[in-house]
Parts: sequence; C-alpha cells; structure tokens
Amino acid sequence: PLDHQKSVLQSCCNTTICRGCSYANKVREIEARLQPTCPFCRRLIPKSKEEANVSLKKRVEKNDPVAIREIGMKHGNNGDHELAFEYLTNAAELGDALAHYLLSLFYRDGQGVEKDEKKGLYYLEEAAIAGHP
Repeated sequence: PLDHQKSVLQSCCNTTICRGCSYANKVREIEARLQPTCPFCRRLIPKSKEEANVSLKKRVEKNDPVAIREIGMKHGNNGDHELAFEYLTNAAELGDALAHYLLSLFYRDGQGVEKDEKKGLYYLEEAAIAGHP
C-alpha cells in the first residue's frame, strides 16, 4: 500500500495515487490545456465539496470499502465516534486495511466503544495482515 502521507485519495473513484503521479498529471493537463481529470479513471475532478460528496455517497451505495471508510473518518473527525465506528466496521468487513487499523485505535482509546485491549490487538493484527504499514 501507498504511504498515506505521500499519496492522495481521488474522490471520483476512491483510488489512492502517489503525489508524484498526481503532480505529473497536473503538469500534463496544464501543458496540453486540458480540463483537470483524475489520473486513474480520467473523470473530471469534482469542482466543489458537494460534487465530491455526491460521488462519495454513490460509491458507498456500491459498497466501496474505501468510500465507507472515508465517511466513517468524516464522522469521527466531527466527533460522532459511534457512527464512525459503524462505518469503519463495515469497511473492515469488506477488507479495508486502514479501517482495521482505525478500529484498533477506537478500541485502544475507547472512542465510540468500550476500551478493549484484546479487540484492539485483533484489529491491529488484521490491519497488518491486510497490508497496513
């Protein structure tokens, strides 16, 4: 998996690409005077947060684990840890490694769930098995 510090998540297709690829795509578009598109799926980049959220919700409806995790993270960042936990659990069940890791933190810190070191270690191990660094 890509290092999340050196990559960017594309909201159109929920694909994570390295920042270098994203930069190269932008240079190509500027030089050729093209509209901004996703370097992976080539769809037009959403022009607003509303457009990006509509795309994200469509991906959630299709059971995309990355989209489900992203919705969960938004809820967690907004302080709704119980709802975040539900979304992250769903994403983890669909195989998302980062969701497994985040669930380990929820159990470690007791956010949205009762603290449980054993479950925290379980999800940490699942994250590692799934390829989380």
